[in-house]
Amino acid sequence: MVTSPATAAPDATSPETAELDAAVDQLLADFPPESTSREVFLGAQFDRGLAWVQQPEGEGGRGWPASLQQRLVSRIQAAGAPNPGFINVIGYGMCAPTIAVHGTPEQRARYLRPLFTCEEIWCQLFSEPGAGSDVAGLATRAVRDGDEWIITGQKVWTTLAHLAKFGLLIARTDPDQPKHRGLTAFLLDMEAPGVDVRPLYQITGEAEFNEVFMTEVRVPDSARLGDVGDGWRVAITTLMNERVSIGGGVSRRGQGPIGDAVRVWNERWAGVEGPHAAVLRDRLLQAWVRSEATRLTNLRASQNRKAGTPGPEGSVAKLAYAEENKRIYELCVDLLGADGMRHSSDYPHIRPQHVALGTTDITKAFLRVRANSIEGGTSEVMRNILAERVLGLPGDPKPDKDLAWKDTLRN
Repeated sequence: MVTSPATAAPDATSPETAELDAAVDQLLADFPPESTSREVFLGAQFDRGLAWVQQPEGEGGRGWPASLQQRLVSRIQAAGAPNPGFINVIGYGMCAPTIAVHGTPEQRARYLRPLFTCEEIWCQLFSEPGAGSDVAGLATRAVRDGDEWIITGQKVWTTLAHLAKFGLLIARTDPDQPKHRGLTAFLLDMEAPGVDVRPLYQITGEAEFNEVFMTEVRVPDSARLGDVGDGWRVAITTLMNERVSIGGGVSRRGQGPIGDAVRVWNERWAGVEGPHAAVLRDRLLQAWVRSEATRLTNLRASQNRKAGTPGPEGSVAKLAYAEENKRIYELCVDLLGADGMRHSSDYPHIRPQHVALGTTDITKAFLRVRANSIEGGTSEVMRNILAERVLGLPGDPKPDKDLAWKDTLRN
């Protein structure tokens, strides 16, 4: 999470780095991960300012440069500490950065600590049946009623909504404004009367995603995030952090999908000669080069990321991640030969406790990875963003740009 300007990575001998290392050593000594509960360890980590080091004191940080965050995460994870980014993936990677930027002091004090300790799981309530790639066209309404808002509408593809205590919601508060201007953000209690969560089962049998129906849900104005009508700016902060969260992680060399491909090669093809093996080896080497280039690009971007809303590198990383993952698992299936056509019948309908970030079942990973080019913004949307905002190419015609939302044609 970034809320203060990121600087170049400090020297390993800088006072701040030495202070960080000493603080991490003390945390691990006082709360050994192997014998400390997740909640207690993460609570101590937050209270000692070692959740997001660039945050102010009392909000999980110490006001240090954001460039120290990667060093912090690497050291703590290497010690076997619990990873809130895996358990509370939407909250940690998307909602927390948005609350840090747009939240009031009271909201930051209320939500950030239990989010980090994973006592309160979060979800993101943006997409709708008629507003997926065009999120700004959403129809969920929020109507002011004194000190409360009454919210009615439907959201879809909501990851982990069945576990979430809170959701970051974007709703339409002024239909007389053009679609981007009449939106407002709210922090929705997922257990409030009128909230109904229903599963959406994937081809893997799991229901990571959900539909969320809201029928006259009352939300206090104190749960509004940002100003009335400022929802699109809040949404952009969330979406850019989502793309960084999905595609911008800096893994160790050889880990992740490319690691699966190398493992299958070693199990099936190591020492095999002939033209077929040569072609597969060439595809594997090309995939390795692309994966390593993406990893190093993400590493550089993580060190240069600015305060608040990340830059277009998030869209670059997300697009590369999505498309490369599909290519790699297609290669994995090819490496399996005829066995790649066998899909397990043991994919029961379940509502998982976490997002399927990894699995040793190659064919299941092959099925799941198709979602990478949809979630967090489709690859088509990512290409449009990069074309317009990075390359400076003309944008698509937008005839409804200045038209009141209520007068626009909708599905």
